[in-house]
Amino acid sequence: QVQLAESGGGLVQTGGSLRLSCAASGRTFSDYTMAWFRQAPEEERRFVAAVSWSGGFTYYQSAVKGRFTISRDNAKNTVYLQMNSLKPEDTAVYYCAADRRGPVVPQPSGVYDSWGQGTQVTVSS
Repeated sequence: QVQLAESGGGLVQTGGSLRLSCAASGRTFSDYTMAWFRQAPEEERRFVAAVSWSGGFTYYQSAVKGRFTISRDNAKNTVYLQMNSLKPEDTAVYYCAADRRGPVVPQPSGVYDSWGQGTQVTVSS
């Protein structure tokens, strides 16, 4: 398995931006499709976006498409989530997840091999 650690969360006003990072260690990072999920209080963990091992293919949940961008730097073993035009409904704990050689589509959270500890994003109105 790969070990994951998120950073970059915080408090931002509506319309603001944040960039989340997820640093990986332990296995060959480029073997993994990477994804971001989020979990709001009293809600289930939901898929946000995914990126292929090369970075060439991406997939987004409809609610974030056009506002969020997922990318990766395999030389730095890091995946990013650039979040623009943030809304209060984006408030959640954001998690990165790794799926070894998995498809770049929304998948149930149980499919993913590894998870980070999460980073809190709070968008004030």
